[in-house]
Amino acid sequence: MPLVGKQIQPFKAMAYHNGDFIEVTEENLKGKWSVVCFYPADFTFVCPTELEDLQNEYPKLKELGVEVYSVSTDTHFTHKAWHDTSPAISKIEYVMIGDPSQKLSRMFEVLDEETGLAQRGTFIIDPDGVIQAVEINADGIGRDASTIVNKIKAAQYVRNNPGEVCPAKWQEGGETLKPSLDLVGKI
Repeated sequence: MPLVGKQIQPFKAMAYHNGDFIEVTEENLKGKWSVVCFYPADFTFVCPTELEDLQNEYPKLKELGVEVYSVSTDTHFTHKAWHDTSPAISKIEYVMIGDPSQKLSRMFEVLDEETGLAQRGTFIIDPDGVIQAVEINADGIGRDASTIVNKIKAAQYVRNNPGEVCPAKWQEGGETLKPSLDLVGKI
C-alpha cells in the first residue's frame, strides 16, 4: 500500500538524543518538516556511513526547519552504546529512535519479517504529518544524504507555491512548471 500522501499513525518510542533518553511520538514529527531514516542495525558496516553522512547534512536540514530521526530495531540503550564507541556515530546530534517492538518498522512498511530488521527506508514528512516522499534501498546500497536536502527544498517549494511543480533535477531557484492543458505533449 503506497505511503506517500498518508498521515503518520500514532506511535510511542524511546530514543537516544544528545546524552539523554527521550520519548518520541508522532506529535514530535508534526509542526515542522521531518526526515525519518530507517536502517538495519547498529554496530554494522554500511549503516554508520549513512548516518554519518546524514549528520554531515544535518546543519543544512536544520536551516530548512527539518528535524531528523534515525530508526533501527535496536534499543535506545544500544544506540547509546554505539554512540559512545563509534567514531562515526559519536558525531550524531539528531534523534536515534529504538524500535525493538518493530511497530515503527511495520507502520512505515520497512520491516524485513525474515530478519526482524528494518530496511533502508527514508521518509520525508511535512508539518501536517503527511508523508511526502519515500525511498527504500537494498541492504547493500548506502544512501546519499545530500539528495534529501534537495528533495526537502522541492517539497517545501511545492507546498508554498500551490499550482506549481518541480521537474526532474530541480534545484532551488530553478524553473518550475505550472501544469495545464497547454503543457500536454510539449515537454
